[in-house]
Amino acid sequence: MFGVGLPELAVIVVVALIVFGPDRLPDYARQAGRMVRQLRQFAQSAQDDLRKELGPEFADLQLADLDPRAMIRKHILEAMDEDEASESAAHTRDVLPPGERPPFDAEAT
Repeated sequence: MFGVGLPELAVIVVVALIVFGPDRLPDYARQAGRMVRQLRQFAQSAQDDLRKELGPEFADLQLADLDPRAMIRKHILEAMDEDEASESAAHTRDVLPPGERPPFDAEAT
């Protein structure tokens, strides 16, 4: 989640044991878990309030959608997909079936 692997986690546990001691560490871990749970509930209620205030057209809104980098990336990728689709459709339109002669314009020659 935060890029913390097993060796980093082991170092954190050892340092926590040294700093807090084995007697108080479970209590601090419980308090940290409680705080994380409360922060998640706060973020979820804020997200629900935002959706409710914006109306039904934003019912599928995610907070990550409000990140400017994510918005730009999303719109650029959508535009690129549309360009590829239109290019492939134009390419298939320009190809003649086997045996068909291309149109001839006598005035153009």
